[in-house]
Amino acid sequence: MSISSHSTLLENAVNEFAKLPGIGRKTALRLVLHILRQDDEYVEGFAEALLTLKHDVKYCKSCFNISDMDVCSICADQSRDGSVICVVENIREVMAIENTVQFKGLYHVLGGIISPIDGIGPSDIRIAELEERVKLGEVKEVILALSATMEGDTTNFYIYRKLQPYNTKVSIIARGVSVGDEIEYADEITLGRSIINRTLFDDSYNLLSK
Repeated sequence: MSISSHSTLLENAVNEFAKLPGIGRKTALRLVLHILRQDDEYVEGFAEALLTLKHDVKYCKSCFNISDMDVCSICADQSRDGSVICVVENIREVMAIENTVQFKGLYHVLGGIISPIDGIGPSDIRIAELEERVKLGEVKEVILALSATMEGDTTNFYIYRKLQPYNTKVSIIARGVSVGDEIEYADEITLGRSIINRTLFDDSYNLLSK
């Protein structure tokens, strides 16, 4: 769909919106036309919010969750159980698990999962940082809450092997989340139950190995 005959400025804006995940050119055009219908104050506020987000957002120095401060509100919450860490791929999973209101520990955001086909290895995600947190000796349990995909399982096993030398229980969420499913798309009840009914990684791995 070419709209250059109408306006190059319009087409440039549509092209930028179409680069967003899940946004096709038709949807991008609708969004751009919607913005054009708004007053200057709305558009300036929209643009300023995006620029402020990009320039000022921080990553928690402890768990790597997105935050406005050096330490995110979850890590700073004294009521959370710091002896339990839930390992997730990205901040979308943090939001999904928090929405279940079932987990009261802390998080560790890997920033990805091991995927050789995409050129992502263990050193490209925050596994070393997780190991450093466990080394401190205050973590009693690490919950692996990665998506039930081949890449997720590969990452689970790698983390499990890295944490074996430490006196820390490693568990994995129950497979109420179907194999192949992404954590962020699981409904809150299923995800909540998966957290509550987690099992030791040893038991899960032994079953898969048989």
